[in-house]
Amino acid sequence: MSVSIPPSDALRNRGRKPRGSSARRAARRSRAKTNELGASRRRAGRRTQAERTADTRARIIEAVHACISELGFARTTAAEIAKRAGVTWGAAQHHFGGKDGILLAVLEDSFERFAAKLAEVPDSAPLAERVAQFVARGWEHFSSPHYRSTFEILLHASDVFPRDSLWRERMEQAWTRIWAEVFSREKLTRRRAIALQQFTVASLAGLASLRMFEGEHLTSREAELALLRDALLRELSAA
Repeated sequence: MSVSIPPSDALRNRGRKPRGSSARRAARRSRAKTNELGASRRRAGRRTQAERTADTRARIIEAVHACISELGFARTTAAEIAKRAGVTWGAAQHHFGGKDGILLAVLEDSFERFAAKLAEVPDSAPLAERVAQFVARGWEHFSSPHYRSTFEILLHASDVFPRDSLWRERMEQAWTRIWAEVFSREKLTRRRAIALQQFTVASLAGLASLRMFEGEHLTSREAELALLRDALLRELSAA
């Protein structure tokens, strides 16, 4: 006669879902983990109003750079800027006040990039090193894709900005301040310092315009940059 041995509780319950209070506790734990994960993701993705505003402004400015670089100034329309920035034109106007305000912001952004590069020049270094780094950092900016759009805006500045606009004066003052920080030990007269500043900008901008005409066949401009370095070093050494 065979004897039947009943399975243990553990064997009987294998593969079954928990029931009763155990099931409810497991469900609560699962919901709690899901809620915490969602809250964590929301906290990580939450930004302040200032951060959202800065991000929107940056996207609009970058869209202008891209439009002008690819399409040219004449074909850079308000609709194209808004499309590339992923905003409505009304939102763009809210941040900048109109197309001329956006273009002015692009110029200011370009100058801030230029200033940031020149701020890397150590003012405690010997004059020859300061001149060399000043020219190198300046050329990094003027030969960059961002400057191409800046250049086209400047070409059309008289048609874009009102005659009483103070943007030129503000940028000249900022440029003078940067120059004075790098070459504070060289005591030039104000007229001579302004002449050297304008000569430097004209040289770098002229070389940048030549690069635009070259297309894909870029020419090294080291010889011309060496002439600029020599001229600055000679004039500043005389001071």
